[in-house]
Amino acid sequence: MKAHEIDYTIYGEEMQFVEVELDPQEGVVAEAGSFMMMDDLIKMDTIFGDGSKQSEDILGKLFSAGKRLLTGESLFMTVFTNTSGNKRKVSFASPYPGKIMPIDLTEFQGKFICQKDAFLCAAKGVSISIEFSKKLGRGFFGGEGFIMQRVEGDGMAFLHASGTVVTKQLAAGEVLKVDTGCIVGFSSSVNYDIEFVGGIRNTIFGGEGVFFATLTGPGTVAIQSLPFSRLADRVLANAPSQGGNRKGEGSVLGGLGDLLDGDNRF
Repeated sequence: MKAHEIDYTIYGEEMQFVEVELDPQEGVVAEAGSFMMMDDLIKMDTIFGDGSKQSEDILGKLFSAGKRLLTGESLFMTVFTNTSGNKRKVSFASPYPGKIMPIDLTEFQGKFICQKDAFLCAAKGVSISIEFSKKLGRGFFGGEGFIMQRVEGDGMAFLHASGTVVTKQLAAGEVLKVDTGCIVGFSSSVNYDIEFVGGIRNTIFGGEGVFFATLTGPGTVAIQSLPFSRLADRVLANAPSQGGNRKGEGSVLGGLGDLLDGDNRF
């Protein structure tokens, strides 16, 4: 199925949203919970899977939707279709601070591999499936497990990632070593594997993990500067404890510092 041809505009800097312009009868499919706003006369339908294979029977659709559970996503997705005779707009927001990355799948031979929670929305007709790692080391230590998302088709798709997103073009045989949590996605021509950091001091005291992700070209690689898991760890580490106390930030006085600066909680 040929994907619908959609126009779009991305707004914002750190908390971005993408506004998709739909011609009459055009549609866009999105993850549940990403919807922000839409014009009148846009119809919203909840469907199994991504709606890219309309001719499948109910068992085929259930199987296709069931595979999404392996990536930690919902069985259902939402399709927004312009039922009017004029152009209409619908917007989708990133779930956490970061960047929205537009992907024209025709520039990547119709396939792009990404981390499990990276997909935001796409033109109707684009397929969102799973990419299963056949390498045990990559599955256990690659940071993304054995399952990643595979976005396929000939239309536009939109990914989101935390922090700043940078795109690297790798030549044939060129190798890029990346923290395992910083990979947003890569084209299907890129070889993704892991490599042991090496060295006892690096392993025990380096604080950067035991493995690198190695990405070998040719192809395109997208990297994020701040994995959401790293951000969440920092937030949790500085969250108030169950007793209601917290660290005295920026002060060696700790709780006494809280009393002195007026932030005393009893």
